[in-house]
Amino acid sequence: MSKKTYDLLFKLLLIGDSGVGKTCILFRFSDDAFTSTFISTIGIDFKIKTVELRGKKIKLQIWDTAGQERFHTITTSYYRGAMGIMLVYDITNEKSFENIIKWLRNIDEHANEDVERMILGNKCDMTDKRVVSKERGENIAREYGIRFMETSAKANINIEKAFSELAEAILDQTAGKENNDNQERVVVDRKNQEKSPAYSRCCTS
Repeated sequence: MSKKTYDLLFKLLLIGDSGVGKTCILFRFSDDAFTSTFISTIGIDFKIKTVELRGKKIKLQIWDTAGQERFHTITTSYYRGAMGIMLVYDITNEKSFENIIKWLRNIDEHANEDVERMILGNKCDMTDKRVVSKERGENIAREYGIRFMETSAKANINIEKAFSELAEAILDQTAGKENNDNQERVVVDRKNQEKSPAYSRCCTS
């Protein structure tokens, strides 16, 4: 029987509008590569990367979801079991930022209650085209009590850091669960049926 090459497996999910750069972020992190010619993700794709944190080998299984609304029914099933979710918007696209609220509602509706969340304002290298200030990103993250970071897959800004911080948060939570195994947990039903239209844009950064 082959020896397991990792200690823990974390399932992560990248969500957000089409064209915000989710696939670019994933490829930058997994392969340290960037291309501006990705076609829109159809349904689901994923990459595996093993990282070392606090002496443990952690296999990250990172799922890249399609942002278009027509794939919504496919992708919602992948929320279940996700331990960490990155919500990505494009700092040059106001609508993608406004839709972060919609994506947060999707998490409430479909993901586990204790999933770790992080908001990423992507394409921060495109300062001349910025329409969403860093402060607005920080404010929405503070309002929902979740982490926030601005990133650029193209310029390789904060990509590694974002995945490391999310993995660290999951590791903390996993350790906490082991300590509280015998405590009862309360499950809150936070379903919200409201739907918003989807917007499509090509991935450039």
